[in-house]
Amino acid sequence: MTGLDQTSTAPGPRRTGVAQGLAGLLGQLRGRILTERYPTLVDFGCALALLLLTSMPQHRFLAAHPWVWALHLGLVLPLTFRRRAPFAVFGVTAAVAFVQWLTTMGMPADIAVLFALYTVAAHCRRRRTVIAYAVAELGVVLAVLRWTPVGEHGGLLANLVKVFVLLSGTVTAAAVTGLNVRARRAQLTALRQRAHDLERQRDQQAALAVAEERSRIAREMHDIVTHNLSVMVALADGAVYANAHAPDKATAAMRQSAETGRRALTDMRRFLGVLRADEPDALRHPQPGIAQLSTLVEQVRAAGLPTELHLDGDHSAVSAGAQLTAYRLVQESLTNTLKHTSPGATARVRVACGPSTVAVEVCDNGHPKPHRGHSAQLGHPGQGLTGMRSRAAGYGGELSAGPLPGGGWRVATTLVLDDVLDEGPDGSALTRAAGGAPDEPQELRTP
Repeated sequence: MTGLDQTSTAPGPRRTGVAQGLAGLLGQLRGRILTERYPTLVDFGCALALLLLTSMPQHRFLAAHPWVWALHLGLVLPLTFRRRAPFAVFGVTAAVAFVQWLTTMGMPADIAVLFALYTVAAHCRRRRTVIAYAVAELGVVLAVLRWTPVGEHGGLLANLVKVFVLLSGTVTAAAVTGLNVRARRAQLTALRQRAHDLERQRDQQAALAVAEERSRIAREMHDIVTHNLSVMVALADGAVYANAHAPDKATAAMRQSAETGRRALTDMRRFLGVLRADEPDALRHPQPGIAQLSTLVEQVRAAGLPTELHLDGDHSAVSAGAQLTAYRLVQESLTNTLKHTSPGATARVRVACGPSTVAVEVCDNGHPKPHRGHSAQLGHPGQGLTGMRSRAAGYGGELSAGPLPGGGWRVATTLVLDDVLDEGPDGSALTRAAGGAPDEPQELRTP
């Protein structure tokens, strides 16, 4: 029973301590909010409290000399506006203290001069602080000369020195305390400004990261969707034409179109992060690279574009990101050839892998189709070429795209592998973000 009693009563003091801590924290918050929102009201309350504390020791003297109450109030009540007009309040209290020095003896309310001096040091410039400190020290000298008592065992000079050191030290402590509070307030303001600047920079970096991620997603989705849809459209058109006289070829074309669509869906789901690891498509369609260019060329050939593929060098040492970039460049180039050249065109793909570079070149000999769109007639650049330039720039390459002298189109670039220090989870380069893509040409074949 003793152990049970101890266990049941132990949490009581702990909860009490937590409650006291929360109450203290709430009190501090209330005090801080009240001080920041209503400073004059708080100072008025402090002035009233100081008035009561300084008048209680001299209540008999004040009752016998009512006119002294005016001096007493003139010393304390101006502190109500000490944070609104620190230097003016100090001047008023110093003037009242001087009148008191001329007419009567010292009073406990003289401590108001120290509060006013502290406020000047905490809120005003150094010049006004020095002036206020000099005036306060002058008041100390006057008070010492008039009100210092002569001791029984010591001379007048010794007592003057003792009182002067005491009062001067008090004045100096008030001024130094105000200067320290001012320095701390300035430091806190600088820290708040720095935190605000860091928060703003964080928000800007987050916005830039979101914009870059959106651009990357748009580029990837464009490459995936545009190429596969172009191949599927070409295969479907071929199946329609072959259906009358060659049903077997039409069936093969439609099967090829269905396979292309399934592969496109797999790529899209993988890119968007919704592909499960246990799905068989994840094993059948790995992340494309240079080794998958042969499959890409076969798709293009099946869609009706005779294409040659030349692979030079060993691509096994090339990073997955660089291989993906080369694959996307070839894919987009062949897609443009499929979409924008007349029938009868041929294409040639060459990828050369070196120790530190990967050269990509795609050429065709086709003539552009007559475009019916307004933007194509004006030669506005399309998103495909912009995405290719961004991909090449990620690996230090400058994409060259333009017509050939004898007809056709050529796209070429060289990826520099040494310029990339890190790659994203999808294989994209991360260290060349500062190097934007070059300006787009005004005359392009792709709309």
